Amino acid sequence: MAIKMRLQRFGVHKRPFYRVVASESKNARDGKFLEILGTYDTILDIVELDHNKIQKWLSNGAQPTKTVKKVFKKSKFVAKTNTKVEK
Repeated sequence: MAIKMRLQRFGVHKRPFYRVVASESKNARDGKFLEILGTYDTILDIVELDHNKIQKWLSNGAQPTKTVKKVFKKSKFVAKTNTKVEK
């Protein structure tokens, strides 16, 4: 069971709003998830993350997607464990 941290799209037409969630990689983008880790509003450029939950999932082996890594960088989140760098 591979766990990914990914963005789940909400909002209305031309007004996207995203949740950062932990979900199994086989599930659909907007499908079933394990836990909500934060939110990201692209229009207002607001990022709210629960750093404790994210750290827990990273230590359990969850891999963030490239887009979620960019969101982490935007919010100045630094992981306490070594994460693998994707090529």
